[in-house]
Amino acid sequence: MSNEKKSADVSSYEPEGPLGEGFHLSTGPGPEKMLQIQRRIHEKMDDYKDYSFSATEKRALMIFFDLAQEFDSLEDFFAVCTAVPRSLFNIDCRLYLAMGPDDFVPVGRTESRAPVCSSVPLEKIFRAGHLFIPIRGNLELVDQLPFKPAGDVIGCFEFYKMDDLSDHQSLFFEKFVNRVGFQLHSKILRRKGQEHLEFVRNLVKDVGHNVIVPNMYFKLFYNRLRDRIENIRKLESDIEGKSIAKIRTDLDILYNGLVSQFNEIHSHYEQTSLFLETLLRRQHFEEGRYIVEKRPCNLLKQIIEPQLERYRSRFEDRGIRLDISMGGVPDREVRIVADVGLISQVYANLFSNAVKYTRDETMCDGRRDKFAAYGWDMVKDYFRNGWDGLKLNVYTTGPHIQEQDREMLFQPGFRSDNVGNEYGSGHGLFFVRQVVELHGGEVGYEPQDGGNNFYFVLPLREN
Repeated sequence: MSNEKKSADVSSYEPEGPLGEGFHLSTGPGPEKMLQIQRRIHEKMDDYKDYSFSATEKRALMIFFDLAQEFDSLEDFFAVCTAVPRSLFNIDCRLYLAMGPDDFVPVGRTESRAPVCSSVPLEKIFRAGHLFIPIRGNLELVDQLPFKPAGDVIGCFEFYKMDDLSDHQSLFFEKFVNRVGFQLHSKILRRKGQEHLEFVRNLVKDVGHNVIVPNMYFKLFYNRLRDRIENIRKLESDIEGKSIAKIRTDLDILYNGLVSQFNEIHSHYEQTSLFLETLLRRQHFEEGRYIVEKRPCNLLKQIIEPQLERYRSRFEDRGIRLDISMGGVPDREVRIVADVGLISQVYANLFSNAVKYTRDETMCDGRRDKFAAYGWDMVKDYFRNGWDGLKLNVYTTGPHIQEQDREMLFQPGFRSDNVGNEYGSGHGLFFVRQVVELHGGEVGYEPQDGGNNFYFVLPLREN
């Protein structure tokens, strides 16, 4: 056997570094790409020679580039964009950002009280002392927006209080705005990437809280099912000496128990499937946010009752009675437009909390009671746009939540001091808030006689 050491084949070495698997060392771009880069360098050199920018104009571009890297947040970046022209050229300006197909909102400005342009032009134009230069989005950015911007214009820069405008000034400001656009694209995509990652992290928590943890109850269901099956075996061994009537009675009891157990397991399976299908929609991952699929539905039959059936046995196990006598209870049909899967999970979270935190309490009439209640109220003109609201309540008896904790109840990860030894992650009410706000609604808490009321309000439209 040879003792010679083989030299390493450096050409096949693939490092594992921060760029991840799939990044390979290379000798650099090929000859054609290098020629293209060199050609563009010389073209830019010629361009800047033709521009004949003054020392102040060159300084403005350099200062903007430096500060755009230094100030990381979008809000600070917007301020930098308008501060540079104001500081170096004493020109007031505004930066607009597209919030809808034809909706532009000022996000940076040098004057807070100056009137804002109501109609942002989609082409470069100078009129009445105002120069408008649109910012067009590249394909990658435009495709990630939740709307299609008119003319692919994602923003606009307005310079104003200008007596006149020379061709040279027009060229400089256009080049300045181009650099604003390049940086804006980069920062928006970066923020969207961060928001996408944060959404996936929260989604993992939502799946854990709403699907994986409740699925532990399958073990309980199967244990009960096993016990009933064992009872069938016992019946077989005890059949001697029993009358036909007694055997029929025992079989009826076993049959009804098995049917009840089957229905409980089937109901749990249906709701688990609904939750998984809702949380793992492909659109959520593509957009990096929950995409609400609204459709008309029967609030009681399609949302509340299925969740109530899931938790009914748990309420019974803890000695909690269900009371539907407290205002607005569902003896009539109410139809809403909502995402059935997501609003169902809102009720699942509220009922789960009711199971854990309902306590005995002395009521206003002096008697002790332990119960949970649900219902709704119509609230006229609740929302600022004049829409009515449907206020949906889940009430539980028990001590009031401490006043200092109430403002934090719907924040991620928060758990009040009164939770005791009950299991929880502090994520359930945050999920409730997320989903309700996606429906255009509001969430809230209010202490009431003998207990606590958690509620959410959805907008109601006649059509």
